[in-house]
Amino acid sequence: MVIEGIDGSGKTTISKRIVEKFTDMGYRAFYTYEPYASPFTEVLKRYIEVYGEAEVEVETLLMALDRFFHVRKVIEPLLDQGYIVVCDRYVYSSIAYQGAKEGDVAWIRSVNRYAVKPDVAIYLRVPLEVAIGRLKYKQSSWSYFEKLDRIRRALEIYEMLASLGELIAVDATKDVDSVTKECIKLITKRISKDGNLG
Repeated sequence: MVIEGIDGSGKTTISKRIVEKFTDMGYRAFYTYEPYASPFTEVLKRYIEVYGEAEVEVETLLMALDRFFHVRKVIEPLLDQGYIVVCDRYVYSSIAYQGAKEGDVAWIRSVNRYAVKPDVAIYLRVPLEVAIGRLKYKQSSWSYFEKLDRIRRALEIYEMLASLGELIAVDATKDVDSVTKECIKLITKRISKDGNLG
């Protein structure tokens, strides 16, 4: 399961609440996130420290390597053990945020083609001004990506992905409990349809 959205949409809070709810229901559930704490994200952080900015190609390739590491070393082993894996950001974030930096979306998809498709990909929809307001009270280790123009463009790309049916949009302006319930409802609907979770 993937929870997506712009910075300030509530992804981390909702992802962790979903894991708590499924754990309470007796499932084995696990929270994870991207960018992951891999050697490749450390390289990207160092690159930004040295050069002040990373070219979109550098960002895309290092994020893709980070995702490959995350999928192979974390997500797939957990799925094989029968866990529900809830991932806070995934390949859609690369499409949105590297795409927002004028990256070639087709190429971004191509270098991420190994990424396993999630059973459910939820997009937490919030207006830009709501997200920006929330960011004022949030500590982030990736503030590099939290520039207003980039978030605005990423929002447009997320909306495009939702319109194409790649993401299921959920109104994330509601209270945390309501948003969590809506996400659980979407996920359990997929469980009843497919008979499994991942």
